[in-house]
Amino acid sequence: MSTSLDSTPERLAPHRARMSPRQRALISQIVQYAILVVVVAVLVAIADWGRISQNMFNVQVALDLLPKLPQAFLNTIIYTISAFVLALTLGILLALMRLSSVGLYRWIATAYVEFFRGIPALLVVFSVAFALPIAFGVNLPNVTSKAALALGIVSSAYIAEVLRAGLQAVPKGQIEASRSLGMSHARTMITVVLPQAVRIVLPPMTNELILLTKDTSLVFVIGVAASQFDLTKIGRDALNNGTGGLTGLFVVGFAYLCITIPLGLLARRLEKRFGEGSRS
Repeated sequence: MSTSLDSTPERLAPHRARMSPRQRALISQIVQYAILVVVVAVLVAIADWGRISQNMFNVQVALDLLPKLPQAFLNTIIYTISAFVLALTLGILLALMRLSSVGLYRWIATAYVEFFRGIPALLVVFSVAFALPIAFGVNLPNVTSKAALALGIVSSAYIAEVLRAGLQAVPKGQIEASRSLGMSHARTMITVVLPQAVRIVLPPMTNELILLTKDTSLVFVIGVAASQFDLTKIGRDALNNGTGGLTGLFVVGFAYLCITIPLGLLARRLEKRFGEGSRS
């Protein structure tokens, strides 16, 4: 009996308090922030700010580039929009061909999509600029048409897949209901399927527009006059001048961000608004 009484305090001894999941998560966050602060402090301490200011953030070089930026900015937007219009047109056609009941159409569209998604866009730009005139005797009149064709061909392959996924996401019951009302296949596709598919693919389509904007940096390989320079060409010329180091590239990068950040915000807003449809 005494043995049982002696062991009772051991059984009743309070257990060591355990942290709740919320406390553990808080401590984990504090540790991560502390590590981040230490890393940033070390980088700031060891950086050569004199060389950085001279070769990356040279104010004089940036000011010298400012007069050239508006035209290059406008050219970049023109190249992007013209290529996107062509890409969207081809993309819709290819998406419909991928879903066609005609096997030959599906084979052609699949081969096109897989081919142009599998090769670098730079090769397509070179081909349109130099191989197309040799092979077919077709010489496009200006840089905008060359950029639109080259970048539009590549982008259309990606847009076709986005649209195909959107078309397939439309419930089949709506298609069957439309056909039962006597609507033709073409009318059903135009008035019922396509509007819903466009609503679904708006967010990823905006992302494709952002990628297309960055792909305009390849236009310089075509050979352009000063009035046709895009943003990347301005940055490359500033880099080749040997003054200011990488400042020109940082300035051009900021100019690209002025285009892509608003598009990214638009994509997130569209995704938030149509998120349910885009996930279906």
